[in-house]
Amino acid sequence: MSGRQDVTEGRVALSVADAGAIARVLTARVRPHLSAARIAPAELPDCGGLRLFLLNDDFPHDALSPDEMRWALNEPAYWMFCWASGLAQARQILRQPSLVRGRSVLDFGTGSGVVAIAAALAGAARVVACDIDPVSLEATAANAALNGVDLELAGDFFAIDDTFDVLFGADVLYDPANRHFLPAFLARAETVWLADSRVKSLQAENYQLIATVDAETRPDLNEFDEFRRVNFYRGVRP
Repeated sequence: MSGRQDVTEGRVALSVADAGAIARVLTARVRPHLSAARIAPAELPDCGGLRLFLLNDDFPHDALSPDEMRWALNEPAYWMFCWASGLAQARQILRQPSLVRGRSVLDFGTGSGVVAIAAALAGAARVVACDIDPVSLEATAANAALNGVDLELAGDFFAIDDTFDVLFGADVLYDPANRHFLPAFLARAETVWLADSRVKSLQAENYQLIATVDAETRPDLNEFDEFRRVNFYRGVRP
C-alpha cells in the first residue's frame, strides 16, 4: 500500500458538523492553559488521507506567558501533536500493511492515536490504544471517529490481560526510567516495533536497529534536525 493511497476511502468518518463540534470540545481542554490554542482536523502528509485533531499551525510558540510555559512543561498535552516518531511509524504501517493485517495490535503510549489508527486502517483484526493520560484517550477516540475506525482504549498497560501479535511504541523511551518496559513489551507481544527520535543507540537484549527514516512533527515545532531522524527498533520474543 502506498502512503499516498487514500486509506479512508469507503469508511464512515465524521461529518463536517460533528468534526467541528469535537474540535471545539478538544479546544476547550487546552484553552484555559494556552489562550491562543485551537484544535482542528488536519491531514497528515504521506499518510493516505489520515487526519487528526491537532493544534493549529499558526499557534504562537514563541509568545507563551510564564503560566502557559509552566503548563506546557509540567502537564504537556502530547495528543495535540503528531510527533515525528508517531508519524514515521504510521507511515511504516500504511506502506507495509502486512505488519498488522489480520493481527492483534497494542499501541503503547498512543498519544494522538495516530499509530493505532494507521494499524486499523491497514487491516489489523484488533487494535488497543493504551495511554495513562485520559485526555489523550479522549482525543484518540475522537481521531478514530474522524477516520471511521474502531479502537479499544486502555489506561493501564499492566491491567491488560491479553497478549498481542504486535506492539508499537513511538517516543516512549525518552525517559531512561521507561527502559524497564522493554522485557514487558516482549512478554505481551511476539514482535515489538519502537520508533524513537531521541534514542540513537538502543542497547537492549532481543532488540535491534532496523532502519532510520526522516519525519517531522505536525504542527511543525522547528525541531533540531537530529529530532527529525527516527530510528526503528524491532524486538522479537526469544
